[in-house]
Amino acid sequence: MKATYIKTQLTNLISISRIVTIHYYEFDKSFSFAGEMHDFWEMVYVDKGAVCVTRDEDEIILRQGDVIFHRPDEFHAIRAHESEPNFFVISFVSSSPAMHVFEKYHAKLNQMLKPFISAIIKEAEMTFVIPKNDPTLKKLTKKENAILGGEQLIKTYLEQLLILLLRDLRSVGDAEVFPNKESMENHLIDSVKKYVEEHAEGSFRIADVCACLGYSKSYLCRIFRAQTGTTISTYATEVKIDIAKRLIREDRLNFTEISDKLAFDNPQYFSRVFKRVTGMSPTEFKRTLRLER
Repeated sequence: MKATYIKTQLTNLISISRIVTIHYYEFDKSFSFAGEMHDFWEMVYVDKGAVCVTRDEDEIILRQGDVIFHRPDEFHAIRAHESEPNFFVISFVSSSPAMHVFEKYHAKLNQMLKPFISAIIKEAEMTFVIPKNDPTLKKLTKKENAILGGEQLIKTYLEQLLILLLRDLRSVGDAEVFPNKESMENHLIDSVKKYVEEHAEGSFRIADVCACLGYSKSYLCRIFRAQTGTTISTYATEVKIDIAKRLIREDRLNFTEISDKLAFDNPQYFSRVFKRVTGMSPTEFKRTLRLER
């Protein structure tokens, strides 16, 4: 007789969907980086010496063993401070709600966690071509003879490091900064909506948003429907139709061009979906605009 087992859905506290850059720098006392902003997270760990970090309007001195995070779209700059610094930088994409704990975070890294940084550096050196001391690097290039599984180990080592940092924070009495289940789910729904809105002008697949956010399709669809009362697919369709209405108002594209721009299979299908959502065809909608004028 075939045995029946219950498959437990695993919860991801921290999920990394992309690694952007990985650096280990060894600079002299004259080093200075003017600063930048970008739409992903960045972590800096000082391995030797000291640096002065500008984070928005704040200046922070980091010494050996200190770690700091920069949230997405936060201006940050860095320069040497009174000595020759060695420091590790990794930038990455994560939409996990628990990441909000690291906004404005800087502290001395628990030395028990340093091996994770060493492991990330080691795997990165065996997986990617990383020019030495190049702060302008914008893209990682994989080595032709890259070690098996290096990319996944970098991801999992970083996720473990972040989770253990969160545990350290909780152990010293900062439990109140951790999101509860409701706030985590709300943040997740906002992340799904943001992804859909940013990718609506083109082909959209639920599998893509799941991969980006690091959650299974069944979990993400269930949470989204429970919170919003609709499905991700229906929401994506409504967003597309809202864009279509805006494009019709602008009157620069015909219906076929709008259908193509929004990745509908054909103009006829676009018209049917438009009518289902709005109660009128694109042509009828355009006529109402003339009446308004």
